[in-house]
Amino acid sequence: MFGIGGAELLIIFVFALLFIGPKKLPELARGLGKGIREFQKAKDDLLDQVNAPAETKDNTQNLASSDAPSETITTSEDNKKSSDDSNA
Repeated sequence: MFGIGGAELLIIFVFALLFIGPKKLPELARGLGKGIREFQKAKDDLLDQVNAPAETKDNTQNLASSDAPSETITTSEDNKKSSDDSNA
């Protein structure tokens, strides 16, 4: 998490507890959590907006470049008819 180990996180927590106080620490943590959550949501929305046109362009290119199948799909009835015709 941000390149911070357990010992460093504990030291930061102790200093925050001493300077901010036990009454305001939960309020500060909630606010920090909300801020991080909103930042991540904004980042994800921005990435979706950037990637959406690229995906649409790729799908359009794939549809344009795909060729129709040159062979038809044969069913078991078609195979049966073919074998009956060749046996006759």
